[in-house]
This record gives sequence, C-alpha cells and structure tokens, in this order.
Amino acid sequence: MSLVKRRRSWSDLTTCQRGAVVAPAGVELSLAVAAWADLASRDPRELHGSTRKWAAIISVNFVGPIVYSTRARRASDGTLSG
Repeated sequence: MSLVKRRRSWSDLTTCQRGAVVAPAGVELSLAVAAWADLASRDPRELHGSTRKWAAIISVNFVGPIVYSTRARRASDGTLSG
C-alpha cells in the first residue's frame, strides 16, 4: 500500500464539495475587490497609514479586507472610525 495520497482533481469532487470550495472563494474575492476599489478611490489623507500598507493587508485572505474595512478609514474629524 502506498503512503502517498493521490491529489484529488476538480472532477473527483461532488457537487456539494465543489460548492464548499466556490462559495468561500467568491466571498473572499468580493471582499478583496470591494476593499481595493475603496482604497483606490479614497484620498490617502482619509486613511490611517499608507496606501501601500493597506494594499498589502487587503491581500491577506479574508482577514485583510475585513481589517481594512474596520480599521483603515478615518472619521471626518481625523479620528479612526469604528
């Protein structure tokens, strides 16, 4: 018996398993696109930190876009929102 596991291909997955892969990937992609679009349209003075820093943070799976959404933007009075 071989100890090396065969890697499963997409066609080996059931419909339910495929959905379990596609759904979170879609959510992650949507969060990242929304965060990058907001970052691109926002004046750097409205951010807490540099644009480059936030672009790097957004690229971290799931966590990055959520952190950007909750921590990056300043309130109109210059304080952090949230």
